Amino acid sequence: MESGYHSERWLDLELLCLRPERLDPMVDELARRLSAHRFDLVCGPLVEGAFLALMVAHRLSVPFTYAERFERPAHGELYPVDYRLPGALRRVVNGKRVAVVNDVISAGSAVRGAVADLETCGATPVTIGTLLVLGDWTRRFGAEKGMAIESLAFDSFRSWTPADCPLCARGMPLTT
Repeated sequence: MESGYHSERWLDLELLCLRPERLDPMVDELARRLSAHRFDLVCGPLVEGAFLALMVAHRLSVPFTYAERFERPAHGELYPVDYRLPGALRRVVNGKRVAVVNDVISAGSAVRGAVADLETCGATPVTIGTLLVLGDWTRRFGAEKGMAIESLAFDSFRSWTPADCPLCARGMPLTT
């Protein structure tokens, strides 16, 4: 996974926005839930998270921004990816309360990176919105940051560091 963790589950999220109209009921419900929190704008990590965030921002008539993905040279560490808001958008978020919206959250690489950069830019992330939370990372992170979590669904999720991965230990091939 992007975080560097291994898992027995993989989702092809690139297909999520193939037919955006199919997301309308979910976007409406997520926007409704998020509207209970006071925020000035919505930010989503590229790619699919930003698409969902844009749809939510449109529903709520609030500004939208996004965080771009940047890979760092990996040396076997976890979370080898950063997320940063581009140029002019960095000034726009300063002093603003932000809802961070992502498609699906498991180990939290994209949300973690977007929140870190929003804070660097002087923003205050106040809530996380998503279609699906896998595992317990999001709840722990939200509690640590004092951010509310709004998700349409929650499910269990097992993940391991590469050294602890039982699938790798058994020589299981990666499959789709």
